[in-house]
Amino acid sequence: MAVGSGNDKGRHGRGARGHPYTDRIDAKIMNSDKQHPGTQIVAIDGPAGAGKSSVSRRVAGALGFAFLDTGAMYRAATWRALHLGIPLDDPEALAASTRAMALEFQEEPDGVRVVVDDLDVSREIRSPEVTRHIHLLDQIPAVRQRLVELQRSFGCRRPTVAEGRDIGTVVFPQARCKVYLDASLECRAERRAAEMETQGLPVNRAEVLREIAERDALNMNRAVSPLRRAEDAIYVDTTELTPDQVVARLVQLARERL
Repeated sequence: MAVGSGNDKGRHGRGARGHPYTDRIDAKIMNSDKQHPGTQIVAIDGPAGAGKSSVSRRVAGALGFAFLDTGAMYRAATWRALHLGIPLDDPEALAASTRAMALEFQEEPDGVRVVVDDLDVSREIRSPEVTRHIHLLDQIPAVRQRLVELQRSFGCRRPTVAEGRDIGTVVFPQARCKVYLDASLECRAERRAAEMETQGLPVNRAEVLREIAERDALNMNRAVSPLRRAEDAIYVDTTELTPDQVVARLVQLARERL
């Protein structure tokens, strides 16, 4: 999947190219609410570290659906702003950067590669620096509007499992299958730390716990699209569940509701 204007493509160096599967989205049709009825959307929301990304990817594979990691989109926009040295206290500049971003998700056997302006940043967008600053972009209405347009455009094209913070409440409110994944703060922090270790990133577990607690407070109390459970979403606490158990539960829910 490739999204964005492409105006700056190739300016930051050699990236990932030539993958045979690329589902390109026409930016001209991204702003129509009529294009996302939700009949084939599985909307998965929840706080940071609840396992949304890893579980959602597996659920999509089991159902034969596309997978949309909306959190990666906000991380990509944040990484781009940091990489280009855009002032993080300038909402207009950050919104302009997001609109100019050439964003591509490339499906691979071992996951999805995130490519920004022709540069593979799959690892970089998960860095502590991006995590610390992502809230500065995801509370800017113009940034959210642009990324929601991209998300809706992708969801209207093919059956999709989409995960994020406001998928069932804002992006796809008509989705027939909505799930709210949750887990204890300690469990979520440990999962995030383990993920970072797998990626070869430095880990300070106390710092990870503090950052997730802060993100919870920010996400639940923000003025724009706060984290909340949709009234018709099924609540699933994953604290004591294995990933296989969570995937099986969500696949069952999707097949019952779609």
